[in-house]
Amino acid sequence: QVQLVESGGGLVQTGGSLRVSCAASGGTFSIYTMGWFRQAPGKEREFVAAVSWSAGNTAYADSVKGRFTISRDNAKNTVLLQMNSLKPEDTAVYSCAARLGSFISTMAHEYPYWGQGTQVTVSS
Repeated sequence: QVQLVESGGGLVQTGGSLRVSCAASGGTFSIYTMGWFRQAPGKEREFVAAVSWSAGNTAYADSVKGRFTISRDNAKNTVLLQMNSLKPEDTAVYSCAARLGSFISTMAHEYPYWGQGTQVTVSS
């Protein structure tokens, strides 16, 4: 069973950049598809981005396409989310998630493993 720990959240101004990281342990990282989800206060959790186990395939929510980039380093058991041109509506708790296999899913319930989340706040 894989354990996930996020880091790198914080406060940034509109238009700024931030990178959040997710460190995995306790499993064979390379066989998991990794995803990032976010949840703002009073809103449901939403898909942000995902990367397949081989990093050959990625997927992004329309709201972040062109601004966010997901990547992974299987040698370091980490997945990164580089966030550029941040907007106040990007403010949320960002959580990484893992699921076995190479299929990229945008549905939170298809990811059985989750980190605790890291807060990202974008000020206007």
